[in-house]
This record gives sequence, C-alpha cells and structure tokens, in this order.
Amino acid sequence: MQIIKRQLQDKLLRMAQKFPFVTLTGPRQSGKSTLARIAFPEYTIVSLEDLDMRAFAIEDPRGFIKTFPEHVIIDEVQRVPSLLSYLQTYTDQNPMDGRYVLTGSQNGVLMDAIDQSLAGRTALLTLLPLSCKELYEANLLPENEDIQMFTGGYPAIYAKDIPPIDYFPSYISTYVERDVRQILAVTDLLKFVRFIKLCAGRIGTPLNKSSLAVETGISVPTVDAWLSVLESSYIIYLLPPYFNNFNKRLVKSPVLYFYDTALACSLLEITSSSQLSTHFQHGHLFENMVINEFLKNYYNQGIKPCLAYWRDSNGQEVDLIDYTGGVLRPYEIKSGSTYQSSYFDNLKKWGPIANVPVENRSVIYAGVTPLATSQGSLIPWQQLIKQI
Repeated sequence: MQIIKRQLQDKLLRMAQKFPFVTLTGPRQSGKSTLARIAFPEYTIVSLEDLDMRAFAIEDPRGFIKTFPEHVIIDEVQRVPSLLSYLQTYTDQNPMDGRYVLTGSQNGVLMDAIDQSLAGRTALLTLLPLSCKELYEANLLPENEDIQMFTGGYPAIYAKDIPPIDYFPSYISTYVERDVRQILAVTDLLKFVRFIKLCAGRIGTPLNKSSLAVETGISVPTVDAWLSVLESSYIIYLLPPYFNNFNKRLVKSPVLYFYDTALACSLLEITSSSQLSTHFQHGHLFENMVINEFLKNYYNQGIKPCLAYWRDSNGQEVDLIDYTGGVLRPYEIKSGSTYQSSYFDNLKKWGPIANVPVENRSVIYAGVTPLATSQGSLIPWQQLIKQI
C-alpha cells in the first residue's frame, strides 16, 4: 500500500507544539486518521467508532481521561461531544501542549462542541482529499484532466487501487446516506438521493433553492436543512458572490460545488473518464476541480481561504476571485485545451472595474502550454501545483 505524504503534516506537527489540542476535520475517508498516526507514531490511538470505547467515554469520562491522560489520538470525537468538556477541565488543570489530537468528520456537531468547550485551546485544521500537488509528488497525477476529474482525490482509491466506479457507490451508501440521514432523520431515502444527484447536476451554477425544492418534492426550508448538513459533512460547498463596491446589478446567490469531482461524477452516473468530454457538466466539473485545488492549497497551509465569484445580471462573470491576503486575483477557468484570445474577455472587462492589474489576471485551461499574454497569464491546469 502506497503512503502519500500529506502537505498538512508539517502544519499539524507545528500546531501540536503550541496548543494542548489539535483538531483535524474533513470529509469521511479523507485520510485524517492515517495522517494523525503518521505524524504522531508514539501516540495511543482511540476510536470512538468502537462501541465499547464510545460507551466508556460516555459513561465514565473521568475514567477515560485517567486511562488516556496524554499523547492520545481520539478518532471520530464528534461521537461523544460531551467528552470535550471533561478534556477541557483536565487540560486546564494539567497544561501541556500536544496532549490530544482530535479527528472528526461531521463538522457541524464537532464545531458546536469545540465552540462550547475548546475555544482558544485547540488549533483547527482541515484535511480535504488529495490535492494535485500531493498526487504529483507521489507520481500519481494523470496527464489527462478527465481522468483526474473522474478519479478524484480520496486516498483509498490510490492506496488500494480501487476503481472509482467501485469506490463511490459504496462511499455514498456507507457515509453520505448513513451519516447525513442520521443527522437529519430523513425518512424518504429516495427523495434525499434525488436531492444529492440534483445538486451534482447544478455544479457551477448559482443556487436556486426553489427549483431544487420543486424538483425534489420538498419544501424550501428542507432544502436549507439538507444543504446545511451536506456542507458541514464536507460533501458540498457554496462559493459566495463578490460584490464589493460595484454599482451594477449582481447575482447574489452562491454557486454550488462538490469537494470531490469524482463523487459528483458518481452521482451523475458517469462510469468512465471517456464519457466526460461530451457530458453536459464537463466544463463545470473542470471548473469545480480547479477551484478545489485553491481550497486544498490554503487548507493544507492552515489558512482559511477567501474565495468568491462575480456575475452580473447581464451574464458577465469571473469564475473565481481569490482575495486571500487582501490582494484580488481573478481567474477564468476554461475546459478547452486550445488557447483562444476570447478566454480573457471577461477579465478584460472586469479588471478595470475592480482595479486589478493585468499581472494579477489569469486563465486556467485544460491545455499544456503556459503563456504570458498582454491580457494576463494562461496557466495549464497541471501547473496549478506551482502557481498557487
């Protein structure tokens, strides 16, 4: 089994020298437990997925802490959120950095417990599926963008050589349907599955809750609830609009994306990478894959990303605006592999409006040749590992 070095490891180790707790969140099966074990090989590992250990933590939290007083990895800690209050009291009385490493995959449940018990006492880090940079450094990054979109970044696919068509139906049944349904107490599974598939069909488009409600046969408040849990479970995210100091009529709905394009491909019933080139969602899936790389790059450095998009009522748009660190960097994302000067049209219009210099404007495309044009940089998708 190949072990792939995770970029977040260095940040994880540094934070364990500064805080009594380090909390590692992210999607199910993104590699949180594996990373914690590799980063802290001398730590004891306790999984609260284990029913006996969970019962011990619930029924006798003080005994649990006495048994595991320091240098402990607690997996799936959101299973026993009440434990965090006892851990907080114990570490306040017995201060020591790096005492506990906590992992969890249901962000909403975990964050509520942390806000109540561990605020200011824990470093919070997010581990998403493998980035293109991580795959490149492991000699696993494909040359073809469609293969990368179809395969995605979940570590088990690479470590165990599992075909995506075998991995994701099981992932959806085991984690998405089970975990999310448990939180929401969904009684109509068919409607919920339809809802997730409809979300996959809306990748890259402004969110229309009323349309989702009508097509799924549920209410708008139910759409809100289901979207919220899919977000907190790291299945989807909503890219917000950027409308700072503009005098135009702007689209103010967020755009929906998936944290992993291969999961979206499975929901869209795409069974091979060769289907992607003619699929109606090809361009939006490519766009989704590229934006995911920005997210992963920042989260792997322990930085909260500031990303948005811009679109006015006339359809003029900029696919991605990165303003992390306070500098505006707009990007257009094109799934074509041959350069066209029209790729820069929206950036040419938007750049002066937002006062963004040419050197900060870029187009990311599916080709292989980088170009420094008079309108901005043309970046092949594979070179994102060097450019962001």
